[in-house]
Amino acid sequence: MRRLAGLLVVPLLLLTTAACGSETKGSDNASMTNGLPAITAGQKFGEKPTLSKGEGDPPKELKVNVISEGDGPVTKDGDALQVNYLGQTWDSTTPFDNSFDRGEPFTLTLGAGQVIKGWDQGLKGQKVGSRLEIGIPPELGYGEQGSPPSIKGGATLVFVVDILKATTIPKSAEGTVVAQENKDLPKVGTNTDGKAPSLTVPKTAAPKALVSNYVIEGKGEAVKATDTLTVQYQGVLWKDGKKFDSSYDRGAPATFQLSGVIPGWTKGLEGKKVGSRVLLVVPPADGYGDKAQGPIPANSTLVFTVDILAKQ
Repeated sequence: MRRLAGLLVVPLLLLTTAACGSETKGSDNASMTNGLPAITAGQKFGEKPTLSKGEGDPPKELKVNVISEGDGPVTKDGDALQVNYLGQTWDSTTPFDNSFDRGEPFTLTLGAGQVIKGWDQGLKGQKVGSRLEIGIPPELGYGEQGSPPSIKGGATLVFVVDILKATTIPKSAEGTVVAQENKDLPKVGTNTDGKAPSLTVPKTAAPKALVSNYVIEGKGEAVKATDTLTVQYQGVLWKDGKKFDSSYDRGAPATFQLSGVIPGWTKGLEGKKVGSRVLLVVPPADGYGDKAQGPIPANSTLVFTVDILAKQ
């Protein structure tokens, strides 16, 4: 069963401890370590790198080496980033994860706590098109608990990250308000202040088919099923209006591949314009079916408001 956006697994953990960092700029060559392991192969932006094992004591604070600087815009909190990366621990020559082999960039919202703090801090203020090497101490990575079995407790992490793209994310849908005339469907607020819109579910029988209606029609490009989207959303149960998930409550938009969520989202958002607010009513067949999913009972009809803020 494919997962809902807010229930997707986040590859990198969120931690709470902050630390200072340093940055060194240099050129593409394997000897340019500046205190971090050398890139011994795949040194250029876009190439899968190979990292040597760390030598001596690892850095005690966040360390960022700019291996090659891009000429794109500078990243800032709230940007949706697309990156390729490879990560390994200081005392290993075997990567524990990399996006290069998957052939698919990783997407995150910078500063939103979707990733470990070493990433949020290390990627901020860098230019799109840059290749970075980032050394992350345990307190900004996985801490003393680690991430078994690949990452032991107290491990220092080393990443090579290529920043492919940064998109500035608006706070809300904006566009033309569309009349909501069907009294048998939920009513959605049309505020554009970045706060969660009101959502009122009628005390009538739930529709049997998927509903996907504009509340605010934006002016952006039409969404494709293969797109990666950044959205603000909330979800409630039709039967009692009880909220089960909300990106607003987490304080940051969610970013996900539209092909990797429940069918009601994939089918309901395909063709809708970026910048829009959409009402989705998802019957069980397009949601979680006869399987309970956390706070969602089996055979539930789901109701969502979705602000399509950007696509990658």
